Amino acid sequence: MDSLLYPALGGVIIGLAAVTLMALNGRVAGISGIFSGLLPPSSTSDAGWRLAFLVGLVAGPIFVTLAIGRETIGAPVASVPVLAIAGLLVGVGTTLGSGCTSGHGVCGIASLSMRSIAATMVFILLGVVTVAVTRHLL
Repeated sequence: MDSLLYPALGGVIIGLAAVTLMALNGRVAGISGIFSGLLPPSSTSDAGWRLAFLVGLVAGPIFVTLAIGRETIGAPVASVPVLAIAGLLVGVGTTLGSGCTSGHGVCGIASLSMRSIAATMVFILLGVVTVAVTRHLL
């Protein structure tokens, strides 16, 4: 049951967070945009909600782990250099794609944005290709 409950509950919480941010701030819950808004040059007038949102992303799994007494996500399976390179590539991709999976995939699809639907299809396709390459060719 846990294998179905936790992802479903996580999806509900992500949806609620996206709706709440839109309702209270009129902003899309795109993590790359929220994060990049904290990098220079940026205005500091909205840094508070951006930091709170990002802290919540990190604190959420920690609270769940403490509440249920065990990890639900697990440790990374890649080395720190591989994770750093992956993070940089994600940053480049979100810049080229004008957003990330949370902005396009969660918020954009929910608003029936054709641009977001196309972007999400590209994200998924490239994710499948990446897994196939890394598991079978490397």
